[in-house]
Amino acid sequence: MKKKLAAAFLTLCMAAGTLAGCGGDSSSASGDTSTTGTEENKTEEKGETTEAQESVKMSAEELKSMGLEAEDTDLTGEFTYWSAFTGDSQVWDQSRVDAFNELYKDKGIKCNVQFVPDGAGINNGKLLSAIAGGQAPDLVICDNATAAYSYAANGSFEMLEPYLEQVNLNVDNFFDGCKDVIYYKDEPYLIPQDTNVMLLYYNPDIAKEAGLDPENPPKTLDELDQWAEAMTIQNDDGSYARFGLIPWLDLKDDAFTLPFFFGADVYDADTNKLNLTSPQMVSCMEWLQSYGEKYDPERISSFTSGLGGMFSPDHAFMTGKVGMTITGNWFSNALRVYAPDVNYEVCAVPVPEGGRADSTTFQTNVFAVPKGSQNPELAALFIKFCMSGAVNEDNFAQWRSIPTSDAEFDNVSLTKDGDEMYKLERELANSPENGIPALCSCSAELAKAFVTFREGVIYGNITDIQGELQKLQDKYQTELDNAE
Repeated sequence: MKKKLAAAFLTLCMAAGTLAGCGGDSSSASGDTSTTGTEENKTEEKGETTEAQESVKMSAEELKSMGLEAEDTDLTGEFTYWSAFTGDSQVWDQSRVDAFNELYKDKGIKCNVQFVPDGAGINNGKLLSAIAGGQAPDLVICDNATAAYSYAANGSFEMLEPYLEQVNLNVDNFFDGCKDVIYYKDEPYLIPQDTNVMLLYYNPDIAKEAGLDPENPPKTLDELDQWAEAMTIQNDDGSYARFGLIPWLDLKDDAFTLPFFFGADVYDADTNKLNLTSPQMVSCMEWLQSYGEKYDPERISSFTSGLGGMFSPDHAFMTGKVGMTITGNWFSNALRVYAPDVNYEVCAVPVPEGGRADSTTFQTNVFAVPKGSQNPELAALFIKFCMSGAVNEDNFAQWRSIPTSDAEFDNVSLTKDGDEMYKLERELANSPENGIPALCSCSAELAKAFVTFREGVIYGNITDIQGELQKLQDKYQTELDNAE
């Protein structure tokens, strides 16, 4: 695979426009890739620091008080780190770097961080250009695991095993679903910082108003559709005052989460084969199509065009314009900060018969060491620092993101405090069905193409779902075969 790096670089640079659409707008340390970050970006442009941003800062003294000490290491020197985070999460990551530098100052170790748009340069080709020009950073963190995995598969990242061994970081106890993204051909290339759980958020007040029982949220797809219809309010002119559910609302750049819940297996790593035409995939697309047909795609488009992003007080769930939405645990922090008076509950994402009930995809930010890194050992030391419970405690408390292993849940304050939402997240995280779908050498391109396909299905441009899926499968299977 190493000898293919130059060819992979040319191929991926040609696809830079494709890659740019896959990561979405990075915003949260939790791995969210769907938010526009409207308000926080305005604040960032003005150079202001919000109360929420102040609350996510950490210091070396705080970490020491929680028992974290510098590793006993002979390593020394400086290394460069590209971070994908923006807004509140940029503040959090900067404080993490500052704390690391303070902790390791006496050892002559320093992390120099740059905040690089579009997934730490992964989605716009900047990282590939840096690698090709011999100017690669020593470490990146990307909020788009699918795109990062494509880089690993195409030889753009270093294999991490020797460096993990040097700093004694063991990933054997990580959730099996996390290992989907860690390993490429049985070798580790990516390390999840933490992970996340996908949930159905619903407003119990709207549920009551619609004659539903908020104590018994929907468990099946049919029940979800019934709730969506009951919550929807249409105006006399045909426009909508409220939708019960717009399934794709907070999954704009997320191609494969909904097919996962339907039971679709997009890619088989053992055979290197795609399966985009399965009954489960077709069923998922037909379900999305049915929402477009039932509620009129033009009216849906008009309704959603003026909505605020996830980290904005104008988000549709916060303003009561939708009664339910499917997204990750990070949304609980957005609600806390931007809509503290909005009542909400969460449950497992409802699925059709034969789907992956009581499970979740793992949405995660991933660390990687680019090819050409001059200090991979220092990069690995920083990764280990970032995996510690003390560093992640605030991350978990703010975003309700979860550790990468079950045992670490017991060390999180939300667990100790008996947080009900966190308890549900732990239950879902332990499902044997969990994973990160569609991870292959063409993941980034495929995800972008699939989002475009999905839009065509929803808005009526694609009617032959099976046929168009077959075309996608043929195209990208050819790419997979040629990469062998």
